Amino acid sequence: MLRFLAGTLKIALASLLAGVALSLFDISSAQILESLGLTPTALWDYILRATAWAIPNMVLGSMIIVPMWCLTYIFLPPRD
Repeated sequence: MLRFLAGTLKIALASLLAGVALSLFDISSAQILESLGLTPTALWDYILRATAWAIPNMVLGSMIIVPMWCLTYIFLPPRD
């Protein structure tokens, strides 16, 4: 758990530093999206479409993977 929190803190700090550096050069997120040919609305639409595709496939795959993992966990000999 400590490693997860440390990693999250590092990501937050790196994001803050990158944001400060970009703001020093007067670069905004809208400008970055515009240079990529996107609008915030189009980006949000892509995110919604991606999640609408990914979630049903993840549920379908988990119907196979989770029981296999449970069986493997149950029948493996103890390690210590």
